[in-house]
Amino acid sequence: MLTPKENFLEVHTGGKPERFVKQFEFFAMGMAPRMFGGFPEPGGDAIDDWGVTTRWPEGVVTPFPVHDDEHKVVKDINKWQDYIHNPSLEYTEEEWAECDAANAQINRDEVFVSIMTFPGFFEHLHYMMGMGSALEYMATEPEAIKGIVNNYLQFQLDRADVLAPRIKPSIYSLSDDLGTQRNSFMSPAMFKEFFLDAYKTLFNRWREYGVELIYMHNDSYSANLVPYFIEAGIDIWQGVMTECDCPELVKEFGGQITFMGDINSGVVDSPYWTPEIVEREVRRACTTNGKLYFVPSMTMAFPPTLYPGVDECIDECIEKMSKEMF
Repeated sequence: MLTPKENFLEVHTGGKPERFVKQFEFFAMGMAPRMFGGFPEPGGDAIDDWGVTTRWPEGVVTPFPVHDDEHKVVKDINKWQDYIHNPSLEYTEEEWAECDAANAQINRDEVFVSIMTFPGFFEHLHYMMGMGSALEYMATEPEAIKGIVNNYLQFQLDRADVLAPRIKPSIYSLSDDLGTQRNSFMSPAMFKEFFLDAYKTLFNRWREYGVELIYMHNDSYSANLVPYFIEAGIDIWQGVMTECDCPELVKEFGGQITFMGDINSGVVDSPYWTPEIVEREVRRACTTNGKLYFVPSMTMAFPPTLYPGVDECIDECIEKMSKEMF
């Protein structure tokens, strides 16, 4: 029987998988110091090392940065250097100890080890100044925006130099939501202008440290950006929403990139979820996308689901489809 990572590789390379990959089973998230800094508890606020205030109101499913005049980090785009101060990458042995212990528990024979960066390049922009301002300044102040992107790139390259030798990941994961449910926030040309080179440079640095696969979380409409994802070197796009027409993407680009998702979290992970809804969505995803270059999964970044039982139900339904289709 193939291990989870072996079975994934068969899917990814167009080989002979034994079963569908069950969502995220083929990798484990490696831990790094201050990885989740600035993530608040429900009902609270938190400030990260960049000075971004994130708020999680009661009754809302996820937190988001606060961008009123008081909390916005970059208050003058033409003086962004005065406001953005890169955090220290010097970690104590005490900070490393818990991470080392967690990473040592991962069975690297069975699964890949990933290390994650969030926010990604576009998300970093709107964390600094707000979504509307980030998009506006991409059009009106492109050199300032490129300066912020390049500054973040250098920080991430330095971070790779610190983390990679110690953690030795086999997957590098970038989280960068690039659109709404209906369209991307920017045209493909703008993505190319502002972000493509930064993606390439960062991914190449991690590959120099032995990373085998580049994985991107992006649960938004980005079907129009797939050619640039491939050019950037992304191997797995996780978070592909049903609105992206995943079966057509698999048909057109399968073999160049693997698509992971097509089970919209907004549909299955809600207060009104039922096993029947989950089974319907899993069956549709598996039968329409096929066995190769596709991993059925919820579109959110990683488990657990917001509502108890949904994640387990998705896995059970995927197992059922494996028995039917393999």
